[in-house]
Amino acid sequence: MTWTKRVQTINEGDQVAYSAAWLRSTGQYTGDVPFARGVVKKLVPLGQTTLAEVDWGNPDIPSRVNVANLSRVTDKGIQDR
Repeated sequence: MTWTKRVQTINEGDQVAYSAAWLRSTGQYTGDVPFARGVVKKLVPLGQTTLAEVDWGNPDIPSRVNVANLSRVTDKGIQDR
């Protein structure tokens, strides 16, 4: 799956995780963030960027995330590629 298609398919109500590419680029391999799964509650346009308000179920993880840094999670796993 291409990056553009992956980003465009994130909608309100989707279960998401941080993308592997973003986690690698920030050096996050352990801790809560790489294993976090949440539900998109709202999409917030911010200029050319779209932010997702995500309920992670963990108050230590920021709730607003650029959709470019997220991947959808389905019953088959993370839709990262």
